[in-house]
Amino acid sequence: METARHLLRTGRFLYVIFMCHLVLEKTLKAHLASKGQPPVRTHDLILLVRRTGFDEMPGPFLDFLGKLGSASLPTRYPDDLRQAIEDYPEPVAQRYLEQTEEVFLWLRSRLS
Repeated sequence: METARHLLRTGRFLYVIFMCHLVLEKTLKAHLASKGQPPVRTHDLILLVRRTGFDEMPGPFLDFLGKLGSASLPTRYPDDLRQAIEDYPEPVAQRYLEQTEEVFLWLRSRLS
């Protein structure tokens, strides 16, 4: 999370999105590991939520995870880096970071 905050402060908005995805992906994978489940080779946040059994995850959080998953692809593999950067200006990156922090805190409170 700190890296995402730093990237926001330094104007690297596209990479804020990437780090937000990474934070939530690794948190979900940590939850699976804490249950003794083998690692899952995926970046799909919704799939990871299903595997963790977080059926009670609030709908807005699930909606955000789907949106973040879609946004993460251009940050990982941009066909057009300039367009990807334009798609994620500071206000968008700020919102993604705020929503990531909310979901992260919710997930962290459920880690065993």
